[in-house]
Amino acid sequence: MATTAVTDASFQSDVLESDKPVLVDFWADWCGPCKMIAPALEELSEELGDKVTIAKMDIMENPDVPGSMGVQSIPYLVLFKNGEQAAQMRGAAPKGQLKQWLESEL
Repeated sequence: MATTAVTDASFQSDVLESDKPVLVDFWADWCGPCKMIAPALEELSEELGDKVTIAKMDIMENPDVPGSMGVQSIPYLVLFKNGEQAAQMRGAAPKGQLKQWLESEL
């Protein structure tokens, strides 16, 4: 299962109302570290797709949700469970570290 794009308009239904946990990657095209972790997130979406949805939100195209959440630096990963923020991670990390963090929070 590949990562899915989330927008300001779809955030409520795709993330907050999801029946399984959703990891949202707040990113932008100009962000080097965001591009560095993108392949790892794609791989994790395949490996953990039955447990969690991995979604990406471009903060330049969708400023409302990141603004209301106070996103100030990217990449910024937020895990949502039952419509609530359950965990956050700022900055880039290797795939192994991302996977370990995510599995520990699920």
